[in-house]
Amino acid sequence: LAEELIPNRISLSLLLKILQNLLRERVSIRDLRTIAEAITSVTPPSQDPTVLTAAVRIALSRMIVQGLVGNGGEIPVITLEPQLEQMLLSSYKQARDAGNPPEEGMVIEPSLAERMQRMLREAAARQEMDGQSAVLLVSAPLRPVLARFVRYGGVSMSVLSYQEVPENKQIMVVATVGRH
Repeated sequence: LAEELIPNRISLSLLLKILQNLLRERVSIRDLRTIAEAITSVTPPSQDPTVLTAAVRIALSRMIVQGLVGNGGEIPVITLEPQLEQMLLSSYKQARDAGNPPEEGMVIEPSLAERMQRMLREAAARQEMDGQSAVLLVSAPLRPVLARFVRYGGVSMSVLSYQEVPENKQIMVVATVGRH
């Protein structure tokens, strides 16, 4: 598997970038077989570390979610108001279409960013007071961008995409973050 992966599929530096992305978000990299299989299964083949990291996260989703909520059947999550999520997706697409990396080229009004940080921080604190992990559930394109947003904002929260929720888990929305 390793011989198929490096250098035929990806470079060693790209593999290290993917592993760094996972570790940055506290995702275990012990299951290297699953990580390698996820990378080789991406079609069409990609050299984008964000795309490859997303594929690996989906392959590791059961382990990620189990680490957050244990073996329970429900995942308590914080979501974004649909209008806010649509606005962020629109900004994401504009940045991508302009040729900018979305995590750097997305434009969010500063007062909105501050409100989002405050609301996410408050929702995370409520989750922690209830003895639960704070989990923000968003659409796949926004997941890496918002993971970076909460990390740099000092919010103690994990960010999952809808694709990372295992089929045997139910979603329980405990808070919604909006524009106001």
